[in-house]
Amino acid sequence: MKESVKNMEKKVDYYLSLPYARELIPEPEGGWFVRIKELPGCMSQGDTPEEAMAMIEDAMCGWIEVALSTGSAIPEPRLEEEYSGKFVVRVPKSLHRKLVETATRDGVSLNQWINTALAEAVGGSYSAKGSGDVNKQGNRFPINDEKLKEMRVLMGD
Repeated sequence: MKESVKNMEKKVDYYLSLPYARELIPEPEGGWFVRIKELPGCMSQGDTPEEAMAMIEDAMCGWIEVALSTGSAIPEPRLEEEYSGKFVVRVPKSLHRKLVETATRDGVSLNQWINTALAEAVGGSYSAKGSGDVNKQGNRFPINDEKLKEMRVLMGD
């Protein structure tokens, strides 16, 4: 029996040593939420980022122990994939026209307008390589709630 527990500890230690992706998110009401992306349901929280990161280690240990004891599969960390930064999207001609008109009105290229809109939609702030987030007049080009609503209208959502 002791050998079985020792064996399980070895396996838990193995999984804990792997470079799993930790996602740390501030909570609107305060505190921090953290999860292990590759382990469904493995999550925790803390008052500070440091506390949340410490708590996820304990949650991860428990998650792995349960998975091992029930014979469930334990996903290993995903390798970072390489992306070209380019993809093709087909849209109706009417939407294409509306997008071009909106970008023109905002004084930016269609590519920059879509890049900024997509970044804002996924909660980030990215800019096209070398293009920044400034329009031709030198003004910042933010996508706020109003811009997102406009984008949804253009897309028919």
